[in-house]
Formats: sequence, C-alpha cells, structure tokens
Amino acid sequence: MVIRERPRPVQLRMAISPGSDAAFSSQKSTPSESPQTKKFPRTEEEIFYMNCRAAYLTVFKSSLENIVSKDQLYLALQHAGRNPSQKTINKYWTPQTAKLNFDDFCIILRKEKPTSKTELLKSFKQLDVNDDGCILHADLYKFLTKRGEKMTREEVNSIINLVDVNADGKFDYIKFCKLYMTTNEQCLKNTLEKLEVDSKLRRHQFGNHIEGSSERDPSPVRKPSPSIIRKTDQETFSNKGDTRSSLLSATRKFKTSLSFTITMGAYSNQNSKLTEPNLIKDWQCMQSKGCFFLEEDGEIVSHQYRMQIAQRSMVYLTIKPLNLSQVEGKPSPWLSVDTTLYILKENESQANLQLVCFTELQNREVFGWTGELGPGIYWLIPSTTGCRLRKERKPVTDEAQLVYRDETGELFLTKEFRSTLSDIFEVIDLDGNGLLSLEEYNFFELRTSGEKCDEDAWAVCRENFDTKKNELTRQGFMDLNLMEANDREGDPCDLWVTLHSMGYNKALELTEACPFVIDIYAEKCKPKIKAVHMEACSGQLEKAICKSVLSKGDAKVMDGYENIIVHTYSCDTWITSVVENKSDEKVIIHINNELSKNCINNRGLNIFAVEVAPKSTMVCQHVMPLNERQEWIYYCIYSLIS
Repeated sequence: MVIRERPRPVQLRMAISPGSDAAFSSQKSTPSESPQTKKFPRTEEEIFYMNCRAAYLTVFKSSLENIVSKDQLYLALQHAGRNPSQKTINKYWTPQTAKLNFDDFCIILRKEKPTSKTELLKSFKQLDVNDDGCILHADLYKFLTKRGEKMTREEVNSIINLVDVNADGKFDYIKFCKLYMTTNEQCLKNTLEKLEVDSKLRRHQFGNHIEGSSERDPSPVRKPSPSIIRKTDQETFSNKGDTRSSLLSATRKFKTSLSFTITMGAYSNQNSKLTEPNLIKDWQCMQSKGCFFLEEDGEIVSHQYRMQIAQRSMVYLTIKPLNLSQVEGKPSPWLSVDTTLYILKENESQANLQLVCFTELQNREVFGWTGELGPGIYWLIPSTTGCRLRKERKPVTDEAQLVYRDETGELFLTKEFRSTLSDIFEVIDLDGNGLLSLEEYNFFELRTSGEKCDEDAWAVCRENFDTKKNELTRQGFMDLNLMEANDREGDPCDLWVTLHSMGYNKALELTEACPFVIDIYAEKCKPKIKAVHMEACSGQLEKAICKSVLSKGDAKVMDGYENIIVHTYSCDTWITSVVENKSDEKVIIHINNELSKNCINNRGLNIFAVEVAPKSTMVCQHVMPLNERQEWIYYCIYSLIS
C-alpha cells in the first residue's frame, strides 16, 4: 500500500502556545486504574515517576534514549510543564555536557517546580494597575523588555498578537492563566492515557524506576550522570511564579497568530441541498462499490476508479456508505462515516489530472454532484475525513466462533461467520452482479494477503468451487473459506487475518472499514466505471482537496507574512483547513483547537503542529461535530513557529 508521509513526532510535540504547553505537575490525576493500582494505590513518589515517564515518552521513543542536545532538554522539560527559560536550560546543559539520561531528567524536575495558577496570577497581578484582570500593552512591553531576562521587540509583539488573550490594547492575563492551566491538564491526561494503554511501555524500565512491580519501593536509587551531580547539587533552583519564563518559552516560538471561528447548526435542523435531476429515471446508470480501510498507522486506503463519458452530457454522481446487514437495535458505525468523491479529468496522461468537482451537496448520508461533463476519461477518487473512521479503542474480550465440528467430526462455518462472509462478498462484488470476477477477487486478495491470484490459480479455483460465467458465486466464496479452515485442521488463525484485514474485530463487528457505493447517471450516454487501484490517500487526492479548499474556502493571511495563508472551507457536515506556503522556506504551523465545542478532528489531537514545505499547500485538519444533532463551534488558532 502507498503510505502518505505523516507529520514527524517532533512536529506533533510542538504544542507550545500560551495555554498549550504539554505539561504536568505533581497532580494526582491518573488514567483509568488497572486492578494493580486499585489493589495498591499509587504513592506520591510513584505518581511523580509515572508523570516523568509520560513526559519523557512524548519526546523519545524509548526510555533508553538519552537527551543529547539543549533543544531536546527544552522539549522534554516543556512537556513536563516547566516552561524553562534559556537561563534555566544553561544551568543543566553546560559546555561540558554531552548527554543526560532519564534519571537526570527526574532530578531536574524535582528541582524545577511547576508554576501553579495562583503563583502565575500573583505575578501578573503586580502589573495590573486597574485591578481588572488586564495589563496594558505598554506596561507589558516595559516589563518584558526592561527587566530580568529581557525579551526582544518581536517576541513581545508575538504576545500582543495572540488573538485569544488580547483585545483593545490589553493583555487578558486571567484568560491566559485559565487557558494555560486547562491545556496543561488536558495534555497530562492525554499523555498518561497513552502510557496506560500501551502495556509494553508500562513494563518498560526507566532508569532505575520500574512500573508494575507489586512491591513498593518508596526510595528508588537514582544514578544520574556525573554532569548533573556536579552542576545541580551545588545550587537550589526554582522557577515558581516565573511569569516571564512562561511567556518567553511560548512566544519565542511564535512569530504571529490568527484564528477562525465558525458556528455550525445541528444537522437535524438543516435542509437537504442535494436533489435528483428531473427525469433521472430516463438517464443511463452505472454503479460500483468499494471500501475505505483503516491501516494500523491510521492511514486510510480505498479503491480508486476510472470513468469514461462518451459524449458531452449532464451527469449526476453520488457516493454513500453501503447498507449491509445489521444487528437489530445496534447502530452500525460505518454508516455514520462521511464520504466524498473527487472527480478529476485525465488530459494527456494519468499523471496530468485536473480537478473538476467534488460531491459537496448532501441529503442525509448521500453526497452528490450534478453538472455537465465533456467526453473523456475521468478519475474518481473517494475520500473520507477520518474523523469518524478511527482505530477502535475499546478492547473486545469475547472472540466470536468461526467454525465448529458436528457429531461426525466434519467442519462447518458458524452462522455468524457465514453472515459476515456474505457481507464481505457484498463489499468485494464491486459491480453488484452477485458474482466475483478475477479482478474483483484480486482486490480482496491484495487486501488480505498482499498477493494476486494468477490465471492458472483462478482456473483451479473454478474447478473446485461453484462458479457461473467463470466467476465465483457466493457459495463458492463460502466454500473457499471453509477449505482454508480445513487446511488448518480447524485452526481459524488465517480466517482472522482475513477478517481483521477487512476491518472486523473479534466480535465480528465492522469497526475499521467503511464500504461505500457510487452511482453515476448520465443523460445522453452510458457511463463506464472501473476500479483500477486500491491505495492510501494519494498525492492526487491531497492536491484535489487543497485545490477545492483554496477555490471555495475563506482565506486569511498571517500578519506580517503575506506568503503564508490559511484557507478554511466549511460545508454542513465538516470543515477543512489548508495552509498555503508561498515562501522559499519550510514553515511550521502550530494549531490549537482547545476552545472548539462539540468537535472532533481527523488527527485525534486538539493541539499539534504541521510542517509545510516551501512553495506547497498542505491539508492541516478536517473537523466534524462530535454530536451532529447539536450545535458545534469551530474555534481554531493558527500560529507560525519560529
């Protein structure tokens, strides 16, 4: 499969705005407790080391990795909520320092206490001459440029330009502190949950501190590196209430910021905008099915198609989730997945595709487009935002039975498994004729085994299993799977590989795939459609999404950086943002969704950063309502990181 490049971990760790520093303190909040922790409540010491582990793993893949630069130390401390100034960093990273290990990191965190909300407010209040929760920009400027570790004019301007904490020439420090602490708590929660669900990390040894031991050792022996012993044992350091440090660590990273606010109504109150053309019953129609599959790394794979239009004609295209058999009274998760179809015209070659349109109008779960298309070859690229098609988090404890033996010892497929195989047959029968051609079967084989079935193997298949017109019937497909179970003497392990590849969990629930159906109506000719690929979000799709957002969305230019533009497109169902970088250098954009209401995005993070290459555009995020029957508010702050 083609895997699109994901933002690197260091980019995702750069969540560092006022109120968005990945942070923790000596809080007692923990993720859901395991039986181990219920039996033995965590001590203050264990909570401290658990938080240390969480912060360290946000920066490093393993506890065995060392901190080898000032930048890494800065990031690790920042994810621990310490907001270190350059002076603080220099205390622990001297010209003689080559590396620091996890134990060194723990020692630094003991000495550099986190700033509390009370301390932060107290420091700001000294500058609040009117006692109204705000500081005049002029007073803030004097304070930050004349005292202590002085900030530059550009750094102060970046504070004043932060739209969520500034208005009418004043800096709202109460809002700043509230946002700061709220985001710290959320980041701590997210980081701890990540650590808690990963059993390998929980068992990992961090320096001299091991998680998961049933015996309590309140005083683990630390073995810091010599550089830390020489440097830190000579002094006592404290940054409590260091307002300038908190501001400095954030604003040194930001050159400018801008925000978007969009209030969206509940879906139940919206009118349908997609209507069928008049006399569509007289138009010629073609249909094809396909499926979105969720990969282990979160990437989404789907079928892609070529469509041929013989002569200029009005065309009506729709895409919607495929309605398979469902358990009565139990909602089917794939039916809530959003689907879109991008139509691109093939000009001189497959590499030269031009975006024509996409299905943006909606009627319930159906998305469609109506318009005139000239004769030629078109590519149809399905897309989903990924907001609703996500990795399943809840574990499935009861595994469904796939096969059984009767009194004579003969092997059979269970009723539940046969029903699931029948649904899979519906999904891979792309043309819907009730039979599987070699091409259709090979899409299935590529998905489940990574290999194709050649003509000779297909001939053997036709000899041994029920076929019609050289195509495999539904019963033949069932028997093929039964043969696979017999070959393993009843061991269903290979069958489970197939099921997991097709998006099913251990309970035979379709949770990590979304089958869909495409309908094409043409007024003056019979359209042709053929599935030609199954691959991940391609460069063509990324380009198509960016182009559609740039042409239809609202654009805002970064203040002082006219070559960096944020485009936001909203329809009734989702919002997509794209960053356009016209400059000759790469840029890093920090994105904060913390103040959005009733929203989910495809990245699964409220705070993250993306790197945009020179002279390019990039999709930052897709956002949808968490509950589509309620109002949702998209409030997003985009900041340029220096």
